[in-house]
Amino acid sequence: MEKIEAFFFDSYAFYEIFAKNKNYEKYTKEVIIVTTKLNLMEVHYGLLRKYGKETADNYYGEFVKYTVEIKDEMIKEANVFRLHEIERRLSYVDCMGYIIAKMMKIKFLTGDKQFKNLENVEYVK
Repeated sequence: MEKIEAFFFDSYAFYEIFAKNKNYEKYTKEVIIVTTKLNLMEVHYGLLRKYGKETADNYYGEFVKYTVEIKDEMIKEANVFRLHEIERRLSYVDCMGYIIAKMMKIKFLTGDKQFKNLENVEYVK
């Protein structure tokens, strides 16, 4: 039996899946999704703007079960990472997701160019 792989889904990954980007198709089947409510907040807002409240609420409700709790140590580590990578101009939410992925020993799934060439990133355009 093949092992099911887990990924931390950045907001970028969710948007690409909603847009039916063929490069993200393999991440829609037999993967374990991990994210935070902060990422879902970004996704909800984007969907709210583009598709309206009903669609945004439906997707939020569908994916909220994949969220992990943000612990104090994660916040501190995300801030250290953000400061260390200050020239990349990373958002707090992105730093949090990246650090959670590292702590969980799973890949951070994104197509955000600011994460290109960083360790522990599954970079997909």
